[in-house]
Amino acid sequence: MIRIVLVDDQELVRAGLRLILSTHDDLVIVGEAADGRAGVDLAGRLGPDVVLMDIRMPVLDGIEATRRLAGVEGAPPVLALTTFGDDEVLWGVIEAGAAGFVLKDAPAAELVGAIRVTARGGSWFDPQVAARVLALVRGRRAGRPASSVAALTGRELEVLRLVASGANNVEIAGTLHLSERTVKGHVSAIFLKLGVRDRAGAIVRAYDAGIVPGR
Repeated sequence: MIRIVLVDDQELVRAGLRLILSTHDDLVIVGEAADGRAGVDLAGRLGPDVVLMDIRMPVLDGIEATRRLAGVEGAPPVLALTTFGDDEVLWGVIEAGAAGFVLKDAPAAELVGAIRVTARGGSWFDPQVAARVLALVRGRRAGRPASSVAALTGRELEVLRLVASGANNVEIAGTLHLSERTVKGHVSAIFLKLGVRDRAGAIVRAYDAGIVPGR
């Protein structure tokens, strides 16, 4: 059972998400909040498997709420909710430590898939938005040193491709016939070489380098 804390200031949106998720036996909303501060508190008290976080909210927005959660050891991953007009703040929430993002008007199956991937330790970037966010990132990086993806070994590139596809460490270990401990070592080396702190940051670099499979 995947336990979810839903954070969104619009009751209508929460009601719609509640209805969609209630049709899946492996998903349950254990708490709801209408602002980021309440969402951080709720996540701390309930210990969900994933926090579904709106970005634009009163009191404390989704970016700062995500940053506060990311700074707590053992905190649940955050899956950001966004709209097509949120590119700038969307990149901000990824930098703050979100595991990924999904569009509010995405098909129900895509939303459910994103939640499952995030809850099991993977990351999800909605493909409709990812290209535009990466264009924003590339513009900011103009004139800066090239991505350090070239510093990765062949095995590390294989691991990064699987990370970017949403696979968690157990799944990567099974696919590459490695121990989970070895995969963890490769993932740590990837983070170090890419200069990122989490899987979402690594996936951004993978998109930027054009090595994301089938996306």
